Amino acid sequence: MRISTLLSYAGGFKEAVAEVAELEKAGLDVVWVPEAYSFDAPSAMGYLAAKTERVTIASGILPVYSRTPSLLAMTAAGIDSLSDGRCMLGLGASGPQVIEGFHGMPYQAPVGRIREVIEICRMVWRRERVQYMGKHYQIPLPQDQGTGLGKPLKLINHPVREEIPIAIASLGAKSVEMTAELADAWLPAFYTAEAAQAVWGDALAAGNAKRDPDRPPLEVFAGGMVAIGEGLEHLRDLARPQAALYIGGMGARTKNFYNDIFARSGYAEEAKQIQDLYLSGEKKAAEEAIPDEYLAHSSLVGPEGFVRERLQALKESGVSSLNIGLAGQTRAERVAQCERLRNLVDTL
Repeated sequence: MRISTLLSYAGGFKEAVAEVAELEKAGLDVVWVPEAYSFDAPSAMGYLAAKTERVTIASGILPVYSRTPSLLAMTAAGIDSLSDGRCMLGLGASGPQVIEGFHGMPYQAPVGRIREVIEICRMVWRRERVQYMGKHYQIPLPQDQGTGLGKPLKLINHPVREEIPIAIASLGAKSVEMTAELADAWLPAFYTAEAAQAVWGDALAAGNAKRDPDRPPLEVFAGGMVAIGEGLEHLRDLARPQAALYIGGMGARTKNFYNDIFARSGYAEEAKQIQDLYLSGEKKAAEEAIPDEYLAHSSLVGPEGFVRERLQALKESGVSSLNIGLAGQTRAERVAQCERLRNLVDTL
């Protein structure tokens, strides 16, 4: 199992990158660089390439609406070159509040767009002249649009790899099916081993049935917060604010993907209650409404025996790599937790 974590630069970007360099030595394999509507991810990824030696540097995620497919491919190829082949292109649709509210682009056909972006990126990396007539992207632009002067072009540089891994952050059934068919890695949200089959099983099976047999198996990233030791169970409560935000307040009442997943995971009544509380301004009550059972199932927090059991459950449910957050008030504590997890994972 590879170990990955999300780059958190709330305390300063350069400080966060320095911590990743230490985590790399402690056993970290992948770092996801977020974007949302903060600073752009590729700038940070390039900086990470210069400050690390081994970790895979993944965008987590770049929304397909804010860049052209060719630019996404160029960006990934550039970071892959800077890092000597350590880039992973994480793609997703984000949500209508960000795409329409911040980027000013209509949030339409996310699954179809991501499919076409994947196909175009792989054409660019193979240095083919890009000629693509899709439903959402036409390259070159048809003669009856624009100036009519567009012509098929191929990437000038020779990429380090003609196949850069693509990870998809997908939630809905059709999107997960497409991920299992085409992508190299999957980054789900609110994943628990206990609910995985009920929530994701059919979609993954349908996608895998259409997957190119020459493509390696889909890498599945999931895990949760990590704090290995006796008497640490109270740290699971640290996940409550973010869980309440996503379940209760992310998106609109009628279109909240995270709330849907939580409901399908066996917490339908709680999902509605959390959303009602959060949207009425009772955020603390929304946090308290998150079931203790869910916090236990979605974390790696507790004695070593508990964490080992959770790791085994994740593995048996189909998780092949971990996506974790490290508990600890200091960098030294977080690095120590990463090293403990690495040692434990290596014994599975």
